[in-house]
Amino acid sequence: MHSTATPATPATTATPAATAVTATHCPYCALQCGMGLTAGTGGGVEVVERASFPVNRGALCGKGRTAPALLSSRVRLTEPLVRSHATGKLVPASWEEALDRIAGELSRVREEHGADACGVFGGGGLTNEKAYALGKFARVVLGTSQIDYNGRFCMSSAAAAGQRAFGLDRGLPFPLEDIPRTGCVILVGSNLAETMPPALRYLTELRENGGTLIVVDPRRTRTAEQADLHLAPRPGTDLALALGLLHLVVAEGRTDEAFIEERTSGWEGARAAAMAHWPEHVERITGVPVPQLRDAVRMFCDAEASMVLTARGPEQQSKGTDTVGAWINLCLATGRAGRPLSGYGCLTGQGNGQGGREHGQKADQLPGYRKLTDPAARAHVAEVWGVDPDSLPGPGRSAYELLDALGGDVKTLLLMGSNPVVSAPRAAHVEERLRSLDFLAVADVVLSETAELADVVLPVTQWAEETGTVTNLEGRVLLRRRAVSAPGGVRSDLDVLHGLAARLGHGKGFPVDPEQVFEELRRASAGGPADYSGISYERLREGDGEGVFWPCPDPAPGSGQVPGGAGVVPHPGTPRLFLEGFATEDGRARFVPVVHRAAAEETDAEYPVLLTTGRVLAQYQSGAQTRRVDELNSAAPGPFVELHPRLAAGLGIADGEAVAVVSRRGRAVAPARVTSSIRSDTVFMPFHWPGEGRANSLTHPALDPVSRMPEFKVCAVRLERAERS
Repeated sequence: MHSTATPATPATTATPAATAVTATHCPYCALQCGMGLTAGTGGGVEVVERASFPVNRGALCGKGRTAPALLSSRVRLTEPLVRSHATGKLVPASWEEALDRIAGELSRVREEHGADACGVFGGGGLTNEKAYALGKFARVVLGTSQIDYNGRFCMSSAAAAGQRAFGLDRGLPFPLEDIPRTGCVILVGSNLAETMPPALRYLTELRENGGTLIVVDPRRTRTAEQADLHLAPRPGTDLALALGLLHLVVAEGRTDEAFIEERTSGWEGARAAAMAHWPEHVERITGVPVPQLRDAVRMFCDAEASMVLTARGPEQQSKGTDTVGAWINLCLATGRAGRPLSGYGCLTGQGNGQGGREHGQKADQLPGYRKLTDPAARAHVAEVWGVDPDSLPGPGRSAYELLDALGGDVKTLLLMGSNPVVSAPRAAHVEERLRSLDFLAVADVVLSETAELADVVLPVTQWAEETGTVTNLEGRVLLRRRAVSAPGGVRSDLDVLHGLAARLGHGKGFPVDPEQVFEELRRASAGGPADYSGISYERLREGDGEGVFWPCPDPAPGSGQVPGGAGVVPHPGTPRLFLEGFATEDGRARFVPVVHRAAAEETDAEYPVLLTTGRVLAQYQSGAQTRRVDELNSAAPGPFVELHPRLAAGLGIADGEAVAVVSRRGRAVAPARVTSSIRSDTVFMPFHWPGEGRANSLTHPALDPVSRMPEFKVCAVRLERAERS
């Protein structure tokens, strides 16, 4: 977990920009761990510790240590590819040919079928500048409403619940450093030990300081093993569990009546809903014994301060927004929100999942986290963009709905930084829809499974080869600095959008320089919920690069002065939200009444087992990048099916034997991993791999009615012994 100047795999085509250490950030998860890059002794670059950065304090997981391996020309794209009309194969092409072909197809489709026949799909790993430019390109150049991004699959349910309750969504409304100083943490559906290893230290320090940890997970993960109390509910029942805890809080007289009266609204409805979920009823639904429910309430309420942290477990459900809302209600009813060292937070997953949705690549939002349906927001952003507000399209389809529409009324797709062939639910169907497109263009670092289907593939720069900002799970805006030069045949995503915009009649408004893009983003975000106007590159370069928390308004708007420059006192940023009031019209947090409901697909005689999915330590998301790193593949070479010994014995399946997992949508085959650390009615598969072990061939695309999040975390399956192909 700790980097001590360990050399990473050499990046053979990269040229160090300088021999000094470049302070930057890991390209993977939303911790955005600080690291240093310096010239390696054998060429290329190596990772060195950056102990001064407060989030990880020098610690890095294996993915971060080996990140420079992706800079090698052996594993990444170094020239554009176009699909030959003669052979049907992808062949090398010039940038001019590739961009001309994309622009020509986009133009043709718009003329023949209308602007909404052009789709755009982005990624939660894109920098703020790229996300902003991509959203602007879709709405100004193409005029399409059909844009969304894979961050919809990450934490959209938590975002929707946070908006409903607090009037504002930011992954963590407090910095990570507050976690060890609280009294109790309920961690729901997160395996930090494998998904964000450097963050596990905060939970370790919590317990060292006398605090308690409760982990909610159907598996006894490495994280759950650290807990004082592990609750293992049946997948899809987190909502009932939270309601049961709130019922006990009320029944035992543990509500904070003063906080409820002074700082909230809607309590009576939420209270009534919770009282319909008495402990014995909740035990029957979840499988969590009543004594454990009582222990959880005691630990949470006896502490002077407490937190609830959720991740994909409760969020990636067709009722994810209500599920997170129930956990928020628990915090509000006990006065564990809007106070120091207390509150609800979401552990954002993707590298820029937070910033990626704040600045316009989400179907219903404009930069600054503004609503696309708000006339004032449209007018403000349109003025920055120099267009008529009426020319901006309205909200489009959510991510899965957009993918499902491909080949229908959406004829062509420009995709940046995503691999839905592996990562989307009902993946075989999504792959079929991608194949049915008139035209698919993909910009990526590697030839992913999705890029292999494209008509044009553009090789773009990656984290160490470009400068840009990202926003981590705390809402901390950071500057990732360019450390090496990209191969000659590679261009930045901003360069791609500039070239396409110029070919489509927009020669201005799409600069290639990320700092210029950020300056425009600052103006577009000014006055919005996610206000970045008081943040500048100059300010982010200063000091030790700890970043600035949004919201951070410009203290002298329109002055032309740089925040922090001579004569201007910069806004300090906002590390802790809601301490003086919530972001609602009346400053009160809102209880939202919710009730438990079943998953979209329950077990039956034909499909008697529940499947849940997740990640492993050595791989990341769809695996498009990490599966190209030898060290990581050695640690996690392929998919597996985790199942309980009792379930395995009943089916006659031995450890290591090939097992087929079958749902109503598809079939996946992988070796069995028999372990008592999972419920006997549940199986687990990691989702990083394509092919016969693709877990998302099985998952359900049922959508949350508010967030439009698919139900990745629970579906009905059956198991069969199988021969692996």
